[in-house]
Formats: sequence, C-alpha cells, structure tokens
Amino acid sequence: MAFWDGLRRERGPHFDSGNAASNAIELTKRHPVVSLTKQGATTGNLRVNLSWRMRTSDIGGRSRPNASLLRHPLRALQPDVVQAHTQGVVNVDLDLGCLYELTDGSKGVVQPLGSLFGGLNEPPYVQLSGDDRFGAPSGETIFINLDHREKIKRLLVFVYIYDQTPAFDRTHAIVTLYPSNGPRIEIQLEERHPQARSCAVFSVENVKGDLVVRREVKFVYGFQAELDRLYGWGLQWGRGYKSKI
Repeated sequence: MAFWDGLRRERGPHFDSGNAASNAIELTKRHPVVSLTKQGATTGNLRVNLSWRMRTSDIGGRSRPNASLLRHPLRALQPDVVQAHTQGVVNVDLDLGCLYELTDGSKGVVQPLGSLFGGLNEPPYVQLSGDDRFGAPSGETIFINLDHREKIKRLLVFVYIYDQTPAFDRTHAIVTLYPSNGPRIEIQLEERHPQARSCAVFSVENVKGDLVVRREVKFVYGFQAELDRLYGWGLQWGRGYKSKI
C-alpha cells in the first residue's frame, strides 16, 4: 500500500470499503455507518437483497480434499449442505422483513408472513418482491422508494428463520444494498449465534437531513416481537404460519 493511499484512507468517510474490483462498501463493527446523502443516493429505489447458501456444520470441520475432488475440481465450487448434530440435512428458510415508522406516526411491518408485501408508490413506500424458501441465488429483495424519503422516519431491516431449526451459524448470509448512485453496500451475517432465530441487520434514519444507513447485526433468540421490543416499535404480534407448497 502506498503512503498516500494511507493518508487518503484516514481522511475518508468512516466505513470500510471493498477492493476496486468489487466496487462495494462493507459495513463492519468498526465502521458501521454510511451516508446515502453524501453518495447522492437519496432518490429512486434502494434495493435490498438477502442471499444465502448453506455450509457444513462446525462439528468435525470440513473434510479433506479427496481423490474424487481432484478428478472433478468443479465440485469444490458447490455450496456445502447444512447438517444438524445428527448429521441429517437441515431445511433453512431465511426471510427478509422490514419494520417501518412514517413521519405521520403510522407503523407496521413488511414481511412474507401474513403476505404483508407492502407498497412502493403508496405507504409504507417499502415493498417485498416475494418469498424465497429455498435459498435461490436471487434471494429475497425489498425495495425502498426514497423519492418519498421525507415521509419515512425510520426503517429496520431484519432477517429471521421461519422454520424450527436455528441455523444462522451454518449459513453464509449476506444482505446487500443497491443505492441509486454509488457503490453497493454489503453487510455479512457472519457472527456465531447458533440458537438465534432473528437478526436486526441495518437501520435507515433521517438524521438532520442526512439519510444514514447503520449496521446493526443484533441477533435475538425470539422473532419479530423481540426485535420490536429491542428497538421500541410498539406493535402487537401473534403467531403466523406459511401455507404449504
């Protein structure tokens, strides 16, 4: 690294950035905040994508390369299967949701449960594209219409495990924000919380005219109601179920 690069990094914004090839900002514990206003990304749709793949359980670690892998090197690129303590396959269904509070005082949630998919051009100006139950490469996506940013007080984007198997520690999950301008923003859910069922990933708030994205990554052992209590949303919650496929 050149000396001048070090100086520029000291004077730059307080967030970690990826390499030039990836064109991405990674929010971390050390540098958790990025300003959409300073990026000129306060209009249009902010696209938020959740994607994940399953990996081998930490029990026993990864197996060593074998002869078949040498004969078929492309197998090394295939994602590992999540396994339970019994070495059986775990079905993981990660869902993306968003708690919202508007400036008029209205509050609610956008999530797959209850088919609360929201609306993009009407309150809450947050819309979920659909429900991915199988960890498809496209994942799940939420759109936030920042053309109505003056009507949005705060947002909290979260991820939860729908089924009965806590498996955050055995999935590679990443939430990526695609602003209308500037590099994408990445938040990895890489911390080990094997019993957690939900995670507050990031918040969006208008701070004195500055639209700020803040990394949260707070795991809880309950579901949306526990995230609600943690952030003081004040909604009423009941048990929800998905229809069978």
